[in-house]
Amino acid sequence: MDHFLYRDGVLHAEDVPVPRIAAAVGTPFYCYSAATLTRHFRLFDEALAGTDHLVCYAMKANSNQAVLRLMAGLGAGVDVVSGGEYARAIAAGFPGDRIVFSGVGKTRAEMRAALQGGIRQFNLESEPEMHVLNEVAQSLGMVAPVTVRVNPDVDARTHEKIATGKAENKFGIPIARARAVFAEAAALPGLKVVGIDVHIGSQLTDLDPFRQAYRKVAGLAEALRADGHRIDRLDLGGGLGIPYERANTAPPLPLDYGAMIKQELGELGCEIEIEPGRLIAGNAGILVSEVIYVKNGEGRDFAILDAAMNDLLRPAMYGAYHDIVPVAEPGPGIDRHRYDVVGPVCETGDTFARQRDLPPLAAGDLVAFRSAGAYGAVMASEYNTRPLIPEIMVKDDQFAVIRPRPSFDEIINRDTIPRWL
Repeated sequence: MDHFLYRDGVLHAEDVPVPRIAAAVGTPFYCYSAATLTRHFRLFDEALAGTDHLVCYAMKANSNQAVLRLMAGLGAGVDVVSGGEYARAIAAGFPGDRIVFSGVGKTRAEMRAALQGGIRQFNLESEPEMHVLNEVAQSLGMVAPVTVRVNPDVDARTHEKIATGKAENKFGIPIARARAVFAEAAALPGLKVVGIDVHIGSQLTDLDPFRQAYRKVAGLAEALRADGHRIDRLDLGGGLGIPYERANTAPPLPLDYGAMIKQELGELGCEIEIEPGRLIAGNAGILVSEVIYVKNGEGRDFAILDAAMNDLLRPAMYGAYHDIVPVAEPGPGIDRHRYDVVGPVCETGDTFARQRDLPPLAAGDLVAFRSAGAYGAVMASEYNTRPLIPEIMVKDDQFAVIRPRPSFDEIINRDTIPRWL
């Protein structure tokens, strides 16, 4: 469920008519619903009720400071994957004991900053990283809390670019080597092993791959305890999918996911961490764009928008589907038309949809891309010197610009011309 609904023939974001925002800030823009963000976080929190747990929002899905401040205020933890994301988490008000640091390429500087600023745990991805973190922690006279990420070699049945749990993926330590790696970590004075980490991919629409991975983690936890390790925490990652194509069968609900976690891992008595991002932010956001032209081509028509692949990269990068709807609600029984929906960037890849059935479109019409709150603004660029587009947050009948559109002068003045030119 989200809070983007038609009312009196016009798409609203909560109680705000979308055209009102467009008139104030121009198009294109991202718009997020505070009510939807809140609801989706609480669904996960309630799904794990009765267990010792922490829902850590995966910031890489949407790292706007307003979104982070909302999550922090709800009591969420946060999963970060870079020094910049760690700095964002601190700036948004997350205490260090609610920040989890993931990622395969943590640098010494990032480790040092997180240790000095406060950290719940580092999720270690390799043996070289483990030894570097030990050295950094010892140099500061500190002990770093860590989990070891294991790769369970489970097929997540998702897009190849967002699968992370197969043996050929770059993430984690092969689960067959885990006992030896845990023994090595336990012997290092700068580390304190607190648990196991696993994450098999993103946009999963079936619980079975999770179940397979978690059963392997349960077996590993028991083996490690038999080896004398204290395994108090299980970081289970994120990855639960959202329904981008609303006509398709919906992915499992957080409630079902939580029940499965309790069933497979509840008897271990461990604290559970999960790291949802897409399901919290995805359906909480839309991208609003204006039709510039409708072009009649050879055997097909093109709806050319003022949004482009640099604003929403997912279709070009993953072949991802987004539901596209007119902001003005079409009347009943209106004839539909097929369009290739494209942007103005000089790339054939700047195509959002091919032969998409839509109500008739004309220049000046507003359209909205649904489910655009995750991996939209965070993956945007200024390709073709197109300014990053505004981000808006709505709450009830209010809206606020939470990231403004930069001017061309601001973009150009970031460059520095050498003295010899």
